[in-house]
Amino acid sequence: MTRDQYTFDDPRTRFPVISPEVQQQPEPGLQSRMTPVPDLGESTYRGTGRLTGRRALITGADSGIGAAVAIAYAREGADIALTYLPAEEEDARHVIEVVEAAGRKAVAIPGDLTSASFCRTLVEEAVAGLGGLDAIVNVAGRQIWQEGIDRITDEQFDLTFKTNVYAPFWIIKAALPHLGPGSTIINTASLEAYTPAPDRLDYATTKGAINNFSKGLAQQLVSKGIRVNVVAPGPTWTALQVTRGVDPETLPEFGSSESPMGRAAQPAEQAPAYVFLASAESSFVAGETLNVNGGMVTP
Repeated sequence: MTRDQYTFDDPRTRFPVISPEVQQQPEPGLQSRMTPVPDLGESTYRGTGRLTGRRALITGADSGIGAAVAIAYAREGADIALTYLPAEEEDARHVIEVVEAAGRKAVAIPGDLTSASFCRTLVEEAVAGLGGLDAIVNVAGRQIWQEGIDRITDEQFDLTFKTNVYAPFWIIKAALPHLGPGSTIINTASLEAYTPAPDRLDYATTKGAINNFSKGLAQQLVSKGIRVNVVAPGPTWTALQVTRGVDPETLPEFGSSESPMGRAAQPAEQAPAYVFLASAESSFVAGETLNVNGGMVTP
């Protein structure tokens, strides 16, 4: 039997419990060079037409959760504008191939989200390439662990906020004139918004900000028929983890010691939450944070 996201099985063993070897790459890192390579759902995600005809801009779509979302959206019938750093082109090419194999358009727009001007250009190019926009999905993030606040430089703090908070603000502001009733905005917070790890202080702070920003924005835009929601992932095996996102020495236990599920998530397991929030099935859901964290209880 071919397994897909609808297969009935034990969630604890649906994906393997990984014990990654200690490994590091310079930022931003390449998923294709990780051991093991994260599962984006290439062989398991089955579309059912839930996003037919939609046009989505997805940030961080070269790898990890953003890439899994791009693949899922394409298989659900959406055309995709993907943005990523130029250094991530190798990973992005793989995602583009999978999107195009699903018969959907993939508009590649590499660039640096910490630039306000690029974020505005990104929206313009996405609109031109897709013929409009119906969904904005902000997934790109920056996470660097440091033992104490004294180790967090002004530059790190600034870049983390620009990537995780400023970029969604700039993108959404530029995209609003192109979004009509029925459009959706989905931002990405984290379990860290509720239970901040002390060695990811700046990252956790940005995730709390994203949560609050999204809930306030949802109240502004619901009168226009535009829904804003959030996905808050728990520990997920992505390139963030091997680019100093966590203490490298803890990688062999990544996720298994934190999650009641006994393992870390794979990006493929996060994608269905983003599909739900973009689809008409969630038409009465606005200002909500959907926690996908393997049972780690949140407020």
